Amino acid sequence: MSDVSLPVGHDLTETSSLRRAIDWRGAFWVASGVPALVLFSIGGISAMVGNLAFLVWAASMFMGFIQSFTYAEIAGLFPNKSGGASVYGAAAWVRYSKFIAPLSVWCNWFAWSPVLSLGCTIAAAYILNAFAPIPAANSPEVMGWIAAHGASIAGGQQAQITAAVAALTPAVRNWTLFSHTLGPVGFSFNATFFIGAAIMLMTFAIQHRGILGTANVQKYIGLLVIIPMLIVGVVPLLNGAVHASSFSPLAPMNAAGTGPLAGAWHINNWTMILGAMFIAAWSTYGFETAVCYTSEFRNPGTDTFKAIFYSGLLCLALFILVPFTFQGALGLTGMLDPSIASGAGVAAAMAHMVGGGAMINAIMVMLMILALILSIMTAMAGSSRTLYQGSVDGWLPRYLTFVNAHGAPTRAMWTDLCANLLLLAVASTDATSFFFILAVSNVGYIIFNFLNLNSGWIHRMDSGQTHRPYRAPNWLLGLGGLFAFVNAMFLGAGAKTWNPDALWAGFGFAALIIPVFCFRHFLQDKGKFPEQMLEDLHVGGSGDTTTKRAGFLPYLTLIGGVAVVLVSNWFFHL
Repeated sequence: MSDVSLPVGHDLTETSSLRRAIDWRGAFWVASGVPALVLFSIGGISAMVGNLAFLVWAASMFMGFIQSFTYAEIAGLFPNKSGGASVYGAAAWVRYSKFIAPLSVWCNWFAWSPVLSLGCTIAAAYILNAFAPIPAANSPEVMGWIAAHGASIAGGQQAQITAAVAALTPAVRNWTLFSHTLGPVGFSFNATFFIGAAIMLMTFAIQHRGILGTANVQKYIGLLVIIPMLIVGVVPLLNGAVHASSFSPLAPMNAAGTGPLAGAWHINNWTMILGAMFIAAWSTYGFETAVCYTSEFRNPGTDTFKAIFYSGLLCLALFILVPFTFQGALGLTGMLDPSIASGAGVAAAMAHMVGGGAMINAIMVMLMILALILSIMTAMAGSSRTLYQGSVDGWLPRYLTFVNAHGAPTRAMWTDLCANLLLLAVASTDATSFFFILAVSNVGYIIFNFLNLNSGWIHRMDSGQTHRPYRAPNWLLGLGGLFAFVNAMFLGAGAKTWNPDALWAGFGFAALIIPVFCFRHFLQDKGKFPEQMLEDLHVGGSGDTTTKRAGFLPYLTLIGGVAVVLVSNWFFHL
């Protein structure tokens, strides 16, 4: 592990830069797509922990809110940077290792970026359900087909229903241009892929106009999504749709996954709970993206804290209310419905919860599509700026530094787009492939959170006298550092509950930053960091970039984090 090299006069100022065009409210609306992430895994978590699901969401959201105070402090140290907490945290780790710092940026990018492909997969499924629905087994169409053709089908009533549904299913639902398997997953260029790709390109076109245009569009979409989510979270509490029996017994799923556990909890039950906490973190911690836009704030000193704090309050309300009312209204049986796990049946469930008919169901479908588009826009805005700032700071290839006339980092956005078109082909194949991408993505997210929660106290030790627009209370900073190790336990124990290869695949993808960084740092920059990054590292002009007042503690922290992951992976089993 080596010290930071001295600057050699190379900078990246030949291109235009991001524009200071928004205040904290703009960032709030850009981050307003985060609550919709609850819809990605609300069914999967219920299938894993049963009646404990609402508590998992609440506990995870509480941890995310506490952690956000650390991110608010470190973001305020760098008013000229964008890209989010990973970039601000990397500035703490670079004093101790050239290779740990870019790991933070890389892991944050591949944690956020797959929201594009996963969100487009679910949105495409809604569009297909609306225009080319698969008939229900008890629908009049199926009954009519059986009456006309059932006599020729052997195997009884169930075989006749299966044959009828297959015959009446629109051809587009089974159409595939090309498909194949690749390791633990498959990929397919099917109708879901092409519809999802169109949604992704539309999102790109909106974001091409810059952060101000993005924020203005997301404000109106956000209102159309947040208000119905609040209605769904509150109305069932008022109309008697929430039943106390839906939360009893307060126990995890049994080994067979068919109902609540009746006896004592075993190690595999705790493993499943940790697995649920692992995947919930991918959604509940996500509002930290509100600090991705520090260099685009008109007044970063005050806007940074307001953006993440108010975004956190919104998520605190929705991530607690929505899972609670969903579970209370649907019960465990309803939450285990395959359509809830896939996301395709969430809109119908929301309509049922507020007592609506066919018209309300159609409105909810449209709002669900808008909610998914909102989350996709949030992810593209944040992850592209992470790539941009990573390039400016010397972690990632130079070409990502370019921004267009509107101040949008278009080359980073194109990189996001191309990567997610590949992931979309995987995610659109089946539920196994979908959750594999989600789990691998979250491996990166937990690594990022571990590094950046610990960067808070490292910045305090190395740059303690530097002015901070917001200074987190010591106990919150310390609690964030403790939660970093709790997250490491979720990672070690929980990733394998979603896919046995997810943890190691995630580590493998994280390791790809080594050749990428070596290409940029040693080939493009000849072993020297850009002057602009080192100027920012002074944190307002105070302190020495090579000062390491934390001594051996950061290295000890890394060793402890790896140990927690490996021990948790060994101890907790299914």
